[in-house]
Amino acid sequence: MSRDDLIKKIAGAAGTSQKVAGLALAAMLDGITQSLKKGEKVSLVGFGSFGVAHRKARNGINPKTRKALKIPARKVPVFKAGKKLKEAVKAGKK
Repeated sequence: MSRDDLIKKIAGAAGTSQKVAGLALAAMLDGITQSLKKGEKVSLVGFGSFGVAHRKARNGINPKTRKALKIPARKVPVFKAGKKLKEAVKAGKK
């Protein structure tokens, strides 16, 4: 599902225009992004949680040149699916 498909789905379910649904989706994504930038966790009960994980620095190998290189430590966004989402996906496999 693309962003446009999601906007159409939101607009249909909420009985609103696609423009308003697009603005609502953009506001939600911006809110999640801003919270993660601050290092905060975002929980959507039943759906899942967004958070920030810290990856340690490590050694790697450039596959093209086979030379060793250092991969610096960094923060990455992570998502943990909630119980209801996991159950919905599992039920969809049948």
